[in-house]
Amino acid sequence: MASKPNVFSGCMPALMTPCNAEGVPDFDALVATGCDLVEAGMDALVYCGSMGDWPLLTDEQRCEGVDRLCQAGLPVVVGTGAQNTQRAVAIVERAVAAGAAGLMVIPRVLSRGSAPQAQRAHFRAILDAAGELPAVIYNSPYYGFETRADLFFELRADHPNLVGFKEFGGAASLSYAAEHITAGDAALTLMVGVDTQVFHGYVNCGATGAITGVGNALPREVLRLVTLCRRAADGDPHSRRLAAELSEALDVLATFDEGPDLVLYYKRLMVLEGHEAYRHSLCATDVLSPSQAAFVDDSWRRFRAWWADWPGARD
Repeated sequence: MASKPNVFSGCMPALMTPCNAEGVPDFDALVATGCDLVEAGMDALVYCGSMGDWPLLTDEQRCEGVDRLCQAGLPVVVGTGAQNTQRAVAIVERAVAAGAAGLMVIPRVLSRGSAPQAQRAHFRAILDAAGELPAVIYNSPYYGFETRADLFFELRADHPNLVGFKEFGGAASLSYAAEHITAGDAALTLMVGVDTQVFHGYVNCGATGAITGVGNALPREVLRLVTLCRRAADGDPHSRRLAAELSEALDVLATFDEGPDLVLYYKRLMVLEGHEAYRHSLCATDVLSPSQAAFVDDSWRRFRAWWADWPGARD
C-alpha cells in the first residue's frame, strides 16, 4: 500500500495544551496558536506528544484537539502515546478519520515497556491502524525504550508508511540514528526531537526536520536557526558561524526541553511573549518555583536583548 505524502520535513512545533485555571482545555486557543505558528512559517504541527501533556488529558479531549486542528485546515502530526495498545490504536483511528497529516509513534509505557517483543507488537498495531498515513518512531529515553536499527527495519519491511525517526536523545543518539538508520536512503527522514541538538542534527547528521518546544514561543528565531543550519549543512561557512552563534544564544531556553518541567517553562515563555492562554497548567499543582520562574524570565530577557542587536537575525 502506498503512503501519503511525507509531512516529516522542515520545522514543526510540538503544541502545548492551553487551559483555564480549572485545567479545562481551551481548544479555541489551541487552534489560534496553531494558525499563528503556521502563518509564521512552521511547516506542520505536532499535538499530544510530551509537550501536549497527553497523560493529563482524556482520550476524548486529545481527539477533540486533533479534530479541531484538522478542521482548521492545519497539517497535524498526532502523538500515539497511551497506557495500552488498544487505546493507542483507537487514537490512531480517530486521527486518520480527522484527516491528520502524520503520526509520531510513541512506545508502549508502564507495562512491559522495556520488552522488545512487546514494543514490536505495539508498533505493528499502530502502523497497521495508520494505513497510508506516514509515521515516524519517537525515540526518547524518557519512555524507557530505545528503538534500534534492527527493529526499525523489521517494522519498515511490512509498513512503508514508516518513513523516519524522531530522536529526542542527545548528540550520540542522533549520530547513531543517522549512521545506522536514515543515512543513504532519501526515503527516510531524521527529525531532531530536542531543541539543544538542532545544529548537530542538521549539520552533522543530515537531519531534514526538527520538532521544537521553544519554537512555540520563539517561532521566528527557531525558524532562523533551522534556515542557517540547512545552509551550513550545504557547506556555507558564514551560515555555519551564524547558526553556531544562535544555537549558543538559545542554549539556556532550549535546554528546558531536556527536563521534566519543559511544559511549565515553555508555557511561561508563551506568557512572556504575550500569550495569556498559556498561563495555567492542566494539573493545578504543576507550577514553577519562584526561583525557576525568575530564572526563565531573566534568561528570556537576556536572549531578547541579544537578538535585538544580533546582525544574523536576517539576511
